[in-house]
Formats: sequence, structure tokens, C-alpha cells
Amino acid sequence: MKSKYPFDPSLKHHIIVGFGLGLWIFLFLFITEPLDISELNPSEKLKYLPFYSLIATFSYVLFLPFQYYIYRQSNNNWFLKHEVLFLFSLSIVSITLARLYYLYIVVAGQANPHTLGYMLKALLLPALAIILPIIVIGRFAFGKYFEKKLEDKKIEIKGEGHYESLKLHLNELIAVQSSDNYIEIFYLSGTNLKKSIIRNKLSYIETTFSELQRTHRSYIINPYHFQSWKTEKGKHFLMLSHNIQIPISKTYLEAVKSTFNFATAG
Repeated sequence: MKSKYPFDPSLKHHIIVGFGLGLWIFLFLFITEPLDISELNPSEKLKYLPFYSLIATFSYVLFLPFQYYIYRQSNNNWFLKHEVLFLFSLSIVSITLARLYYLYIVVAGQANPHTLGYMLKALLLPALAIILPIIVIGRFAFGKYFEKKLEDKKIEIKGEGHYESLKLHLNELIAVQSSDNYIEIFYLSGTNLKKSIIRNKLSYIETTFSELQRTHRSYIINPYHFQSWKTEKGKHFLMLSHNIQIPISKTYLEAVKSTFNFATAG
């Protein structure tokens, strides 16, 4: 239950799943005609059945803020236990609303409505058995698609060794420091600062990733993580995310000033 589960945070895709769910329920009820639906004429079917679809769509959309709250609280991670909780909560709310709609709209004022137990057995649980797999497949497919898009956007910092490399998103990279025949890569994993050491030269980073900024013969930084400019005893520094302090040599001072629009920095 603690294993990660594919998740797509795109609101548009979840709206598609929600409306697809509603359409599927309408077709299921219209074609299979459970309970007393077979006794309804076509106009009555079109009058009552769409509301069951709206209930399903509304229930799905209702839980989206709760879903995004969990996602953010888990550092933009989604786990199997979250997916199970989402589907279980969605099922309970949908069943409750469908039951209330049946009692107070469909058979309002009529004697001897179907009991909850009978509705569960004849309609609600069979419907869930057919509909839930469709929801699972749709959510899983969008999640895998989102993961693939993220993976395609990653950069790869390769080492000179056959098995040395680091794949990450560009904005996760904070800075790179030269260390003899190696480079030390400072980057974010979630919200945590990490460091990896790879055998390669700083010049490889500079020529491969033009988005980065050289500040020193031993340092290259990602301007995305710039926090502040610091001058101390005539020496210049850049403060980056996680309080990483990077020196600026005279050779690169003007280029760095230009990048950050510090024309008057002394």
C-alpha cells in the first residue's frame, strides 16, 4: 500500500474521467435496464437516468480537491493507499447520493420502495463492479502518460564511466562543482537536497546545458535557484536554494551581472 501509483495532476484529464464515468453509467442503465427501469418508456428514461450519471460525475469532481490536497501533502507523490482511499470514498458517496435520489425523486411518495439491500444487490454493487475497473484503467492510463511526459523532459548528466549518469529535471539541478577529475552535482529530490559525484569535467556541463551559468572556474549554477547576491570583503557570491553559497570570480563577474540584471552590483 506504500508503493507509488501512477497519478496525473492534470485537472482537464480528471474532468474527462468524470464525464466519461457519467456517460458510461447512463449507457449501462439504459441498456441493461436493472430494477424497474425496463418499465419506463423512452421519455421517462431520458428524464431520470441522466441524473444518475450526473451523480457519478458530481461525486468524482467533488473529491478532486481532496485528491490534490493529499498529493501536495505527500510532496507531489501518489501512493496505492491514496488511490484505494479515493475509490472507496467515491463509491460510498456515489451509492449514498444514488439512494437518496431514488427515494426522494424517482419514487417520491410511492409505497414500498426497494430496500437499500435490494438496490445494492440488484443495481449498485453490479454497477460498481463494471464501472470501477473503467475508472481505474482511465486514471492509471493518464497517470502513466503523465509519468512518461515527465521522464521525456528529464536531462541526463553522463559520466565518463560506462554506468555513470544522473537523470533529473533541469529545475531540480542547483549547482555543479568541479572536484579534481569529478564533478559534484547538487540537486533536489522532492524537497531534499542531494549530492552525486560523477567522473567528468565541468566543461562538459557548460557545453551540454546552455541554460546553466558559469560563475567560477570550479562552479556552474542553475539561475532558476538564485536567491540573493552577496558581497563580502570585496568578493562576490550568489546565494542559491538551500543556502548554497557559490563564489563568483572576476573572469565571470560581468556575465553573471548581465544574467541577473545586476548592472550596479559592486
